[in-house]
Amino acid sequence: MKSHYQILIIGGGTAGIMTAAQLKNQNKNFDVAIIEPSDTHYYQPAFTLVAAGTYDYEDTSKPMKEVIPSGVTWIKDFATGFIPENNTVSTKENGDISYDYLVVAPGLVMAPELIEGLPEAMEKGVVCSIYTNPKHVWETLKNFKGGNAVFTQPTTPIKCGGAPQKIAYLSADYFRKHDLLDKTNVVFATPGSVIFGVKPIKKTLEKVINRYGMHFKPFYAPVKIDADKKLVYFKNVDPDESNCYVTEDNSLGEKMSGETVVEMPFDMLHLAPPQTAPKFVKESSLVNADGWLDVDLHSLQHNKYENIFGLGDVAGLPTAKTGAAVRKQVPVVIDNIKKLMASQKATNKKYNGYSSCPLITGYGKMALAEFDYDGNFTPDPKLKQMLIFDSSKEHYRLWLLKKYGLPYLYWNKMLKGQNV
Repeated sequence: MKSHYQILIIGGGTAGIMTAAQLKNQNKNFDVAIIEPSDTHYYQPAFTLVAAGTYDYEDTSKPMKEVIPSGVTWIKDFATGFIPENNTVSTKENGDISYDYLVVAPGLVMAPELIEGLPEAMEKGVVCSIYTNPKHVWETLKNFKGGNAVFTQPTTPIKCGGAPQKIAYLSADYFRKHDLLDKTNVVFATPGSVIFGVKPIKKTLEKVINRYGMHFKPFYAPVKIDADKKLVYFKNVDPDESNCYVTEDNSLGEKMSGETVVEMPFDMLHLAPPQTAPKFVKESSLVNADGWLDVDLHSLQHNKYENIFGLGDVAGLPTAKTGAAVRKQVPVVIDNIKKLMASQKATNKKYNGYSSCPLITGYGKMALAEFDYDGNFTPDPKLKQMLIFDSSKEHYRLWLLKKYGLPYLYWNKMLKGQNV
């Protein structure tokens, strides 16, 4: 195997495969390699549907060898570090590999150890998560008989920030369909201040919460799980400490534990684990103060090393970490790499923070949140072709898009390097 490539990509996820495919589509002579240790590529957006029993887990994956674009070298190995001054990436098995241009897109990793007791609770199956085992979530849902069904998320950035809500709404709808909703307290607890930051979407979701009679708990950050006693502990994270949102809610059996911590009993607990950049990225010179890849918000060029670009979940961008964001990031990265090849500056700064979150609100219902860095609602004009004139509202057609349209586009268009 060669030890130098013109364009080296770390990561065979959505961002890495799309970048490689679009590069090769534009110029078959580009010398491109992907460092990726996994044998399997997953379509993770369907995990929520798997967890609700409405999508087959087997349909969420394909062998990695089938999605690596033709003409791209697959280095089946782990990246372990960077020597950016020498334009080199270190690997576990293949030694140092050098590059002219580097695209860093290894995604992120689960870090359950950042919440006390969470690794043990997950190991015992007391806590379920679509992020780690969507099939287990479905089994948990089917076996639920009533009580407190608690859905929460950490203070770290996470993949698809709306996903913990989606499974909460689907679960509430499942309970409704199985005459369990009257026996259940569905709780959505978030460290955030609002249910969603985009105003038209927020309005829709507030109606959804009311429809299911859900308990919405803002400024609730999970800090500890007691798997044996089935208790979750939340800390008040409102920056204005005089607003102590963490108070005893007798209907949920909550108890104060100190001034700003409350313990809540649960019969079902779904948690998005804390998430961080992979260790080899986090411990490198390429990250910002928060431990994410330090790139320009609009050009996606590294702020220190001009021949390095970052996109996807690992990038330190103040927007949602989604495949939809990647779809808009890839063309900017490729254009800027081509500019550098032509001895020009990376002047393409067109990425405006676009991301989207398909917010499933029940079986057969979905709203689509599309937004930019400023939280503006930016719906795709193409939706009108599907007779969807206001995607901030719940639609059956959007559900069909999520369940059938988006997986088809993902496997057959996006990963093939086609613009969609």
